Amino acid sequence: MVYSLNRHLFAALKCLSHEEFRSGTDIAAQLGVSRATLFNALKDGGRLGIQIYKVHGRGYRLAAPLDWLDYGGVMRTLGASAKYFNLEIVDVSVSTNTAMMERASSGLPSGAVLAAEYQSEGRGRRGRRWFAPLCGGLTFSLLWRFNQGAAQLSCLSLAVGVAVARALHELGVLDAQLKWPNDILHHYHKLGGILIELSGDVLGPTLAVIGVGVNVRIDEATLSRIDQATTDLASVLDELPSRSVLLGQLLLHLSRILPRFETEGFEPFRAEWLAHHAYQNRSVRMLLPRNAVEEGVVTGIADDGSLLIDRHGGTKRYTVGEISLIATP
Repeated sequence: MVYSLNRHLFAALKCLSHEEFRSGTDIAAQLGVSRATLFNALKDGGRLGIQIYKVHGRGYRLAAPLDWLDYGGVMRTLGASAKYFNLEIVDVSVSTNTAMMERASSGLPSGAVLAAEYQSEGRGRRGRRWFAPLCGGLTFSLLWRFNQGAAQLSCLSLAVGVAVARALHELGVLDAQLKWPNDILHHYHKLGGILIELSGDVLGPTLAVIGVGVNVRIDEATLSRIDQATTDLASVLDELPSRSVLLGQLLLHLSRILPRFETEGFEPFRAEWLAHHAYQNRSVRMLLPRNAVEEGVVTGIADDGSLLIDRHGGTKRYTVGEISLIATP
């Protein structure tokens, strides 16, 4: 749990390099703590899957580099679009969506972004856990305020999916696809996900907390905790972008799609979403509550974001939160 981690852990880790050893005396002096305190802090790194070499007389060294988020790197990637966002980067959060929902009640404007190096209780759709090692995934939440009511935002996760797909394609993940309603795939392995949470009046305005998670570099220990086929950017790209560049690209494309979605709805993005849908025109098996199973062919998306399935010559709608989608053999 996040609250039991040593409070000096992240500061200590940021002092380490994977390229050379650094003495404990120097690190402790930089942090203003004792060597014993430093030793105890770095012991907690193992709980987060971080391997640290310790050699007597030489000090400490990371076994592998940690790709920390860099505020300046994100802003440079955003360029002129940086003006739309107020970014905060934290070392650790129970869940960025949970934290952003709490902060939204204080009147934060659209464009507030919370990104965490590590989530202790990351959340996915339908109550699932979201697992990512320290600096091994990108997890952030964006607050966006809409004038419409929640009913008019039923396709928001689909529009966000288009933004994520655009960013990944631009970074070289040309085979990135979407899975209704909120998954990002690569060759039918989960690469990322989207979690939308809404709050507001029936007729508006509505605040949306848009959570996005992308697997960047996932270790075997983390993979063993995930109950579905999963992949990461390190496995599909020859040249891995920094997490800062990835965050900047995702925010850049969100800044282009969200204002248009508010004024024009999902229709301008429908064809693009369908072109990226991994299950479009595919035979599928639908897993419903109480273990019910239905089969059919995916034909499209309804105006309210429901998935359209052709079954025995008739079309049936499936709504968000009721089903799982699995490709048939």
